[in-house]
Amino acid sequence: MKNILLAIIFIFLFECNVVASEYAVVANKNMPQLSKAQVKAIFLKKMLVTHDIKIVPINLSPRDPLRISFEKHILKTNFRRLKSYWMKQHYLGHRPPVSLKSQKSSLAFLKKVDGAITYIDIKNIDNTMNIILRWSN
Repeated sequence: MKNILLAIIFIFLFECNVVASEYAVVANKNMPQLSKAQVKAIFLKKMLVTHDIKIVPINLSPRDPLRISFEKHILKTNFRRLKSYWMKQHYLGHRPPVSLKSQKSSLAFLKKVDGAITYIDIKNIDNTMNIILRWSN
């Protein structure tokens, strides 16, 4: 009985590790390290420049699971609240970050535009990127 219980616990822990995904906010190599609060400010367009670098935040599509995770874990909000926030900002003359359809297109943009910052699956990181922040589901 004890062995069966241990086997069940082992399988449960193994399954949890397999399902968990790890993500990162990444930027060009010229971007300095940023805090979680600064990343949040960047994606809410409250912080536009750092170290004389104009920041260009890049989102994924609104229904992309990675974007939903980013909004939940980093921005500490959800789609409905964010939509309301950007509606109010619109009347003040502010626009939300650009949204691209895929991580691949976000990374292509990141590599070509100084100050670009986005979020991706950790397995897509290469040595041309600066890891700013990590999180997992």
